[in-house]
Amino acid sequence: MSTMTSGIHHITAIASDPQRNLDFYAGTLGLRLVKRTVNFDDPGSYHFYYGDRTGRPGTLLTFFPWPGADRGRTGVGEAVVTSFQVPAGSLQFWEDRLGAAGVWGVERRWRFGVEVLNFADPDGMVLELVPNGARGGAVPAPGAVPVEASIRRITGATLRLADEGPTAAFLAELLGLRSAGGDQGVQRFATDGDATAGMIDLIRDPEGRRGSMGAGTVHHLAWRARDDRHQQEIRAALLAAGHAVTPSVDRNYFRSIYFREPGGVLFEAATDGPGFLVDEAEETLGQSLRLPPQYELRRPAIEAILPAITLPEPSSESAV
Repeated sequence: MSTMTSGIHHITAIASDPQRNLDFYAGTLGLRLVKRTVNFDDPGSYHFYYGDRTGRPGTLLTFFPWPGADRGRTGVGEAVVTSFQVPAGSLQFWEDRLGAAGVWGVERRWRFGVEVLNFADPDGMVLELVPNGARGGAVPAPGAVPVEASIRRITGATLRLADEGPTAAFLAELLGLRSAGGDQGVQRFATDGDATAGMIDLIRDPEGRRGSMGAGTVHHLAWRARDDRHQQEIRAALLAAGHAVTPSVDRNYFRSIYFREPGGVLFEAATDGPGFLVDEAEETLGQSLRLPPQYELRRPAIEAILPAITLPEPSSESAV
């Protein structure tokens, strides 16, 4: 079908302290800060993008770090777990590393026949490491984490819903995902091309409280659109099915449309291009504050408002 997505483009979440967020994701988890910019709708706050060596679609976890933000409440109508792919055999490394760093909630669990590692970031956002033998995307630039254990990509997310039925139909009929079975009351959907690139697990919780946005919660989940034409096909299909969807918005590194699935989770369809190399060289990604053209004249005022941060030391090595 023309609207079928090839997987997740990125997931965006909310954090509180920018430096603590940077230290955890670029330091403890070893992701690369591939872009340091601002929230295009709120230029007085940062937008951090973490990913692989060049920030390719499918590897990206992004944050709006709002200093002093209240802690959110995960619940119904939200993505409650964000999952990363790591190499097979690396869970012991991660269990030891996270334990030594004092990370909260480190626990092994079995999901869909695979042992995974759960833990929480400094704001309480629940993360999951899923071992898989496939390389699936470039590894981050060598640095805090050895290449043989480093995070490869985002594999998916878990949604908590009052009724999973309408969301299941939405994923299948409008985004082209397929049912991938169930486990312990959880329904899984996956993209046809690569199940590790876009797995969505649905938890039914009819009596659960609604979630509330704040630090430690996912703001939205973005699906891949090959290009502008594909994005417009997705938009047309959504409108034809009676769903509200925004016009395309230019985010410099991709173009986006936004819509909600029936359970209330905010979705996005983002184009694969043009990517993060349009305004920085690969070697210096994330090292300088990049602003969209409409804010460039306001740079001095914006820089004066943004909290001072210490960036991770750039690696002089190349990823394999």
